[in-house]
Amino acid sequence: MAKLVSTLFVSADGVAEIDPAWHFPYFDENMGRAVSEDYDTADVLLLGRETYDSFAGAWPGREAAGGDDAGFAKQLGDVRKVVASRSPLAFTWRGSEQLEGDLVEAVTALKADPGVRGILVPGSISVVQQLLAAGLVDELRLLVHPVAARKGRRLFDDGDAPYHLSVVATEAYPTGVIRVVYAPTEPPAPAGYDDITDQVPAAG
Repeated sequence: MAKLVSTLFVSADGVAEIDPAWHFPYFDENMGRAVSEDYDTADVLLLGRETYDSFAGAWPGREAAGGDDAGFAKQLGDVRKVVASRSPLAFTWRGSEQLEGDLVEAVTALKADPGVRGILVPGSISVVQQLLAAGLVDELRLLVHPVAARKGRRLFDDGDAPYHLSVVATEAYPTGVIRVVYAPTEPPAPAGYDDITDQVPAAG
């Protein structure tokens, strides 16, 4: 099965809808390296419609301009891009196709495709929320910014059951950004206050 990785820029209060005003001041070479590592895991990008429109509206022009970011822009242009949308789409960016049918069923089939090495979901909050609920996300790679955005869509939606996560890796950058890689895991054994009284701080 191909690994499905979600990568997001997130504020300290859980907002994953990027505002350039709080995101770009923290972007440095460390974050650039982390982003590169995330994209190198995949030969398929899975994107929601809004994220795709944002990418397609920017990266082809940056590739053509030949600036400092042209190499990454070419990498995005060359990779297979699968777009989840309920409306029919017409594509001008090479390597783009529309996801056919139900999201969960189609992504399950995509993960099982022996020709797919890895799937990366950049941004695309609603897609990630649905895939988390279906148990299809193998890793959450978050770049947590040291700012409380106080507005915008959050990564985790409301639901009846918590998502339990194990920490795969962490890294702190001089900017204050913390990179955290999570993987879904089983919940810990049930416990209440009576079970942890021996861990309560002793009186000073």
